[in-house]
Amino acid sequence: MPQVKANGIEIEYDSFGRETDPAILLIMGFSAQMTVWPEAFCRGLADNGFRVIRFDNRDIGKSSHLLHLGAPNVGELMGKLMSGQQPDAPYSLDDMAADAAGLLEALGIAQAHIVGASMGGMIAQLVAANHPDRTKSMTSIMSTTGKRDLPQAKPEAMAALMTPPASTGREDRIKAAISTWRVIGSPGYPATDEEIRAFAEEQVDRVPYEPTGIARQMAAIVSAPPRNEKLAGVRVPCLVIHGADDPLVPVEGGKDTAASIPGCELVIVPGMAHDFTDALVPIYLKHVGAFVAKVEAKAEAA
Repeated sequence: MPQVKANGIEIEYDSFGRETDPAILLIMGFSAQMTVWPEAFCRGLADNGFRVIRFDNRDIGKSSHLLHLGAPNVGELMGKLMSGQQPDAPYSLDDMAADAAGLLEALGIAQAHIVGASMGGMIAQLVAANHPDRTKSMTSIMSTTGKRDLPQAKPEAMAALMTPPASTGREDRIKAAISTWRVIGSPGYPATDEEIRAFAEEQVDRVPYEPTGIARQMAAIVSAPPRNEKLAGVRVPCLVIHGADDPLVPVEGGKDTAASIPGCELVIVPGMAHDFTDALVPIYLKHVGAFVAKVEAKAEAA
């Protein structure tokens, strides 16, 4: 896959569809590579007349890993946050939003529909708020505003996300990935055993395990202030999609996101949790595809 230099780092990306079609930029979540976006979802959007771009965030996959920034102590950062202090982090979610905007600039794309999932939804919100000139629309999936009094993740979901593999060996990494996706998986749209094994193998075999980048990404999330005030100023069309059964980012996070953005649409999907199974691809295609197509049609009619 190709790389470009943007915002001072190397960004690995993938593209589907014709370069002349309206662009959709997909931003993935915490510790997740761009290949977590299902290829069937990307190709489905491309088949509907869009150029779809997915990429590895900084510190994950094949984009730049900022090893020189060291490994933050996430426990200490969370302790500071709980005591009312503002913790410092090696970089911020705003920096990651600047990466996304920089990628669009490097690719010569003036504006795109910005779609983010989980931490990627937080970043997408900040692209819309900080880089409105680059944002044609924004879709936040399974994400939140970061408002402090919202319901938090279920302990078992957070433990699954944060527990490292027993070793850096291939089988232990695959076992850990399978365990995580089973805990946060959608009860109404479950993955088959074969699907989840193949997915885990793909993620593990793509790049070596590098835990300090994961810690830096978590530090960016923990240190991020709530985004409600920024979101109140967003004026592009917005959509929030959230699973009713999400154990990692409870549905209240999605509701608060939609309520914070003027005119934002909200879709709550029963049986959906915090994943991208084959069974969920038609759901994502239906809602994201219809939304961006509607925004494009209004823009053309204006």
